[in-house]
Amino acid sequence: MDGSSISQNLGDKLVPKSKNEWNEEDRRNVQLNAKAMHTLFCALRLDEYSRVSLCSNAKEIYDKLEVTYEGTDQVKTSKVGIFTLNYETFTMKPMEVIKAMSDRFSIIIKEPKSYWKTYSNEEIVWKMLRSLPMSWDAKL
Repeated sequence: MDGSSISQNLGDKLVPKSKNEWNEEDRRNVQLNAKAMHTLFCALRLDEYSRVSLCSNAKEIYDKLEVTYEGTDQVKTSKVGIFTLNYETFTMKPMEVIKAMSDRFSIIIKEPKSYWKTYSNEEIVWKMLRSLPMSWDAKL
């Protein structure tokens, strides 16, 4: 929020306020935005910083990083669909040891959590058991 982003309504127009027109809340908002931008800039790698360095406020930085790393809503929906498909079609590979299968399954169930899709422990256990080959039936 630089000085030009503090604005006021004049009729049906949004007009920037000059610095001498700022009230205490405007000053506080500019200060908070500057702190947020500084924190974000310090946390970013050089390549990420160059992507957002021209942004004028913290919200703009956040939005750009969100689209970069999480994608748009359409991309998020597609990813959840892919994660769900991977979960539903999961099976133990031939000659795979149980540890490797478990590790692979753990990755599959962790990915959707970042997109707010989770499975209950009961669902996970039953899916794991159903994913074992027929040779494991006697052991179950």
